[in-house]
Amino acid sequence: MEEDVLYHLDLGTKTHNLPAMFGDVKFVCVGGSPNRMRAFAQFMHKELGLAGDGEDLADICAGTDRYAMYRAGPVLSISHGMGIPSISIMLHELIKLLHHAKCRDVTIIRIGTSGGLGVEAGSVVITDMAVDSSFKPRFEQVVLDDVVVRSTELDRDLAEELLTCSKEIPDLPTLIGHTMCTYDFYEGQGRLDGALCSFSSEKKLDYLKRAYNAGVRNIEMESTAFAALCRLCGLRAAVVCVVLLDRLEGDQIRAPREVLREFQHRPQRLIAAFIRKRLGLRPPAGNTLCPTE
Repeated sequence: MEEDVLYHLDLGTKTHNLPAMFGDVKFVCVGGSPNRMRAFAQFMHKELGLAGDGEDLADICAGTDRYAMYRAGPVLSISHGMGIPSISIMLHELIKLLHHAKCRDVTIIRIGTSGGLGVEAGSVVITDMAVDSSFKPRFEQVVLDDVVVRSTELDRDLAEELLTCSKEIPDLPTLIGHTMCTYDFYEGQGRLDGALCSFSSEKKLDYLKRAYNAGVRNIEMESTAFAALCRLCGLRAAVVCVVLLDRLEGDQIRAPREVLREFQHRPQRLIAAFIRKRLGLRPPAGNTLCPTE
């Protein structure tokens, strides 16, 4: 194309110098909430010891209300909204952005929240394989009038590297497991507290226990699309989500807000430690998270 307009990011190859803006990006972190990804960029700004306090970080995608994007040194922090359609749109344009910017050796990580299966609230799950609602490692995408099935395996070495890093961080229970991705928060995840309820509590528990026995340790709504697109485009990718509740014990998230805020910060702490270690940086003063070897 003579020009590539990244419409939903409010960027383009003619309107912006993408290599100058993004060419040295090495880590891309994506998550659902614009506010959370701004907070993560500010956190990374401090963790990397960059000049200033990071409070005035500008939204690179300020011209659109679809997504928000922030930069902290070699780290790009982007929101993707909720669900497969929303993250898919963002990823297509993000991957083209990285191509146009001539980025190399990029690692992309989804940071999020999830419901757990047989896992204590506050635990961090690193995904080894994203599975669909039938517990299969696949993502089905309708292309024209064909159903295309794509693999959803993630980089196992990267998952193990993250797990190793987590062991150096106090009070951060972390495990590797399958992540089930659904198209819906309520019926699709077997909840009985939505507007519709078409199954019994016995059927729900039977389904969730079968998911657990298949290796599923948490449930969210983006990982299969994320894994499939990153794999097809040759990006090293990981999914790191904190568990807000154990779905075998209930459907509603009842933890106090301050507890949930601390939980949501746990994947960010892990990813910050991982990035610092990759860059050979020591933890900031007073921080003993994942020291460099």
